[in-house]
Amino acid sequence: MAPWPRRRRSGAGAPVYDQAFGDRSLEQCRQDMVMGRWEGARDLLAEHPRTDWDRRAHRIRLLADAAASRRTVDVWYAADPTDPDAAVLRAETEVMRTFAAARSGAMPANDSLDQVAGLCLRAAELAPEDPYPYVSLVTIARLYDRGDPNMGHWWKELRARDPYHREGHHQALRYLSPRWHGSNGEANNFAWDVAVYAPPGSPLVVLPQVARAEQYRHQTEAEGRTAIGLAYHWSGDRARWDLRNALDNWVAHRTVAYAQDVADLNYLAHGLVHAGMEDRAPAVFALLDNRATRVPWSYSGDAESLFVRWRDKALALPEQRPEKS
Repeated sequence: MAPWPRRRRSGAGAPVYDQAFGDRSLEQCRQDMVMGRWEGARDLLAEHPRTDWDRRAHRIRLLADAAASRRTVDVWYAADPTDPDAAVLRAETEVMRTFAAARSGAMPANDSLDQVAGLCLRAAELAPEDPYPYVSLVTIARLYDRGDPNMGHWWKELRARDPYHREGHHQALRYLSPRWHGSNGEANNFAWDVAVYAPPGSPLVVLPQVARAEQYRHQTEAEGRTAIGLAYHWSGDRARWDLRNALDNWVAHRTVAYAQDVADLNYLAHGLVHAGMEDRAPAVFALLDNRATRVPWSYSGDAESLFVRWRDKALALPEQRPEKS
């Protein structure tokens, strides 16, 4: 196992927010995208072996986010329409543009969604081993009125390329949430099944915490924080079992740092402190090393003040390192 991180003292100051999660090359390429330069993104995506789907997915997602308000990726694709990386990034960028339009109130018609799906399928043809075009398809499927009838096929194709793809599973969970085309029961059952079958050391065991946080957000937005059924939302027996499972089967076996560990560790820390399991939180905050995300802390109040409060409280406790089961 990798050396245990040195714990910060309580009162470590303001948390660090970094979308790239420490990937400095990625952050530079994001800035280049905004400035209209795509060559850095081309080199960055070619840098890693095609089997490193985890880091590739993180980079594609954040590059697309930076490119969505510019035409940079369109220029790259026009310059080389047979480049698999250009096609995959352009498809994900169009997915993000479509979601941005939907958030502004301009819900796209199905024929527009079909055009975006066509770009994703074209990317899949150019990059047949890459799971990411199917992540884009699973994502865009949320915007169809009643979901997309091809969702099952796309999900099967994604898992055939990477059965434990982190971003793909998170997008599938959103599709199954009551906000889109499912229910709390469907989302929770999916997350529990994924967590049970995930191999030791996989951050997918945190997926039930994501489902629980999204359920809380959805219910409080609709009914307020005094809604019936939320009294033991964070601290019920199942919630605590899920948290122990994440500690025992991910944190205790964590020998590989995945690209989005900061996000997943924040979900785990948030779940632990809200479940009354603060004594297990120091190890997680030590791994975070003061790196925070707004979600899910913002679901419970002011994100920064909550993170700082629980970080300082947890790191003042004696550390209990997780034991391998």
